[in-house]
Amino acid sequence: MHDRVKYIMEQAEYFGYSGDRVKGLIFCSRIDEARELSRKFNEKGLKTIALSGSDSEEVRAEAIERLTMDIQSKEDDYLDYIITVDIFSEGTDIVEVNQVIMLRPTQSPIVFIQQLGRGLRKASQKEYVVILDFIGNYKNNFMIPIALSGDRSYNKDNIRRYLMEGGRVIPGASTIHFDEISRKRIFTAIDNANFSDIKLIKENYTNLKNKLGRIPKLKDFDDYGEMDVLRIFDNNSLGSYYKFLVKYEKEYKIRLSAEEENVIEFVSKKLASGKRVQELRFLNRVLSYGHRLMLFAGLKEELKDYYGIQMSEEQKDNIINILTNEFPAGASKNTYTECVFIEKDEGASADYHISRSFEKMLANKDFYDILRELIEFGISRYERDFSNTYKGTDLVLYQKYTYEDVCRLLNWETNEVPLNIGGYKYDKKTKTFPVFINYDKSEDISDTTKYEDHFTSSNSLIAISKSGRSIASEDVQNFLHATERGIQVHLFVRKNKDDKISKEFYYLGHMKATGKAKEFVMQNTDKTAVEIEWLLDVPVREDLYEYIVNG
Repeated sequence: MHDRVKYIMEQAEYFGYSGDRVKGLIFCSRIDEARELSRKFNEKGLKTIALSGSDSEEVRAEAIERLTMDIQSKEDDYLDYIITVDIFSEGTDIVEVNQVIMLRPTQSPIVFIQQLGRGLRKASQKEYVVILDFIGNYKNNFMIPIALSGDRSYNKDNIRRYLMEGGRVIPGASTIHFDEISRKRIFTAIDNANFSDIKLIKENYTNLKNKLGRIPKLKDFDDYGEMDVLRIFDNNSLGSYYKFLVKYEKEYKIRLSAEEENVIEFVSKKLASGKRVQELRFLNRVLSYGHRLMLFAGLKEELKDYYGIQMSEEQKDNIINILTNEFPAGASKNTYTECVFIEKDEGASADYHISRSFEKMLANKDFYDILRELIEFGISRYERDFSNTYKGTDLVLYQKYTYEDVCRLLNWETNEVPLNIGGYKYDKKTKTFPVFINYDKSEDISDTTKYEDHFTSSNSLIAISKSGRSIASEDVQNFLHATERGIQVHLFVRKNKDDKISKEFYYLGHMKATGKAKEFVMQNTDKTAVEIEWLLDVPVREDLYEYIVNG
């Protein structure tokens, strides 16, 4: 204990506050630890007090007044630190606090963020706050980059980027540095974390409900900066916010049929992220303008008026396939058999109207209201995150997409399973050619898939064809002559640090072959492949490039 206290005091003094005197909060795990720490600090000439939940409001208020008071001399009855156990994490607004020391293990992202927030309020004569976090080796230290970045997606790749890039990624004028030992420990914690854990989801939900005093709406999660509600949609045992509420919220009394629940899950998992607005606007027309409406007739005009989107025939066919369950490949069609939203009009109009099964579901007001909220949430996500699209596509530079997202947003008639795509796949109808690169390769993959794809600069890339290819192979020729053949080659890259959960790639825009290509025999095989040099249309943003290449 003595050595630990000595180290804490040394660090507190070294990283002390150079402006006004230190006015600090120290968060401990146990009251005996807090009292011993206070005694040791006081012996060294500091003025501290240990407080816990057993202390009255009057005692707490007096301690706060002593901490924040202006002093005239060393004889004044002021405090340098309040050492606290299970209080002051939230609800207490002490704007003068300019140093926060964290000694308790971070068991909860919410608690960590609340403790950190005690020092983030602005006050006169307070230019900055010093945070000292003695993180040790506990399991949840990944909460540090989560809290500092403000990103509540709980996406492992995002957290790694924040850890690597520090102040280059964190909003505002803040700076942050992780020493090498801390960084390694946090990386290990990220790798071992389960961000789909229902306990984490329930804790975030309960915290938001307590703030609001009611069951939260979907948009409340965004408005109040809580966990990204997409984590609920992605949880395999849930699939929708509705199902979460049914399983874990006693006050929630709504119950849908199995068919209605299936539709809500489909919209939640496939559309509500807002990665494309067309389907959402289409369903919104159904809910807003009547059930037997000729649906596509006004959609083109609506998309053009609202967003400047020109809907092509390929896109129309793609949307029809998605809304009639014709887009999924193979056995995945069986997952959402109830999700046939539209039927073709009889006669010469060639338009579509709402399907009878979907029309029947909409007669249930509870189902209608849940679907309406989902659609509005998805549209708001599109307008926030995905409306700044790249060169006439439905893709946004540096946003992240799954294989299925790419097939849908490039307007392919059907989805392709990842095994059929491999590193790339050409779609003849749309003349689109997405290339998917795993920048870091696992050690245990075969020699024929251990391609040495690598950036040579932020706007140039060397990529290897599939095995068994030569210069004359059709896919290689399509790459080399893409411009004259009217083919769009799209680049998608993921860091892929052996993360079995992350399935998303960063979108990096169009690229074109320079004409430099070299055929070679792959190592430890008799298979040939072709090395191709590429130029990117837009150089990769600096922070993302550094993360992919050097992270």
